[in-house]
Amino acid sequence: MKKNIIFVTSCLITIIFIGTCCWAVTKSKTENEPIRYNCENTITSPPVPSEITFAGEEVPIDVYWVYESLDRELIINSYQHSKTLRIFKLSSRIFPIIEKILKEEGVPDDFKYLCVAESGLENVTSPANAGGYWQFIPSTAKIYGLEISNDVDERCHLEKSTRAACKFLKKLKNQFGSWTMAAAAYNRGEGGLQNAVDDQKREQYWDLWLNAETSRYIFRILSFKLLFENPQTYGIKICPAQMYHPIETKKINITSSITSLPRFADEHHVTYREIRNLNPWIRNNKLTVSPGKSYQIEIPKKSKDNYRTLFKYCDNPYLNLGSKIDSIVNYD
Repeated sequence: MKKNIIFVTSCLITIIFIGTCCWAVTKSKTENEPIRYNCENTITSPPVPSEITFAGEEVPIDVYWVYESLDRELIINSYQHSKTLRIFKLSSRIFPIIEKILKEEGVPDDFKYLCVAESGLENVTSPANAGGYWQFIPSTAKIYGLEISNDVDERCHLEKSTRAACKFLKKLKNQFGSWTMAAAAYNRGEGGLQNAVDDQKREQYWDLWLNAETSRYIFRILSFKLLFENPQTYGIKICPAQMYHPIETKKINITSSITSLPRFADEHHVTYREIRNLNPWIRNNKLTVSPGKSYQIEIPKKSKDNYRTLFKYCDNPYLNLGSKIDSIVNYD
């Protein structure tokens, strides 16, 4: 019995000794080796292309501050997941309307990304009281024919504000000589950009020292262009069924005042909520129409029950978007 106890005790001591030695060797080896991270959690730098254009104009990407400025905005927008995802989903509803008007007005298609940079394709109001998709301040909005009143704010009318933005951008292009400078002036203001040109004796955006916001502005636009044109390259994966598809509407011409828009909605067999959703330019529950004036109110062609077929369950939520949004989104 005593021999058995001595044997068992010896075995336990031996096991503890061997285990302690192994732990010490492993610890020493681990401390001397570099830490290996799981690749899925690694932060990578989004690629910056060797060539890129804006509105057909070459971007001097070989200049270090141009390269680094674009790199900065790509990093921000590539990793700002929630906001970028929201913009992509809205784009399938908003871009077709903007693209059509840009083409009709003779403004380069790249300016749809200016709208993205300005508002994220939503009707928002800035601290400076700039509003709508294209972020017009009230005084500029009125110059380019947009009405702002107690009942109406046409800065929030996608078609009208896009045409107003086109007129403004073409005017800036004529004044500053390039689309890139026109975009910069859209952000900085005509006077501010002209003062910078006069003071610094430089006429190219890439050579000017500007305020912080405008210095980043074109690069922010370019970063969105790269994300939209190369979604797979930047790891953007969205199921097409989860995009926000266009809503088919019909327009009702309004030539006299409406005292109650909820009653108007009920008379047309739609909800007041649908009226406000589809007509964000309406600011009140009534609509005053001046003599000789008219508006067009959009209402859905189908009921909300019919539109439920648009929002289907996505079998593959990680489906790649592909090279173009409109190549995989069915607008029918």
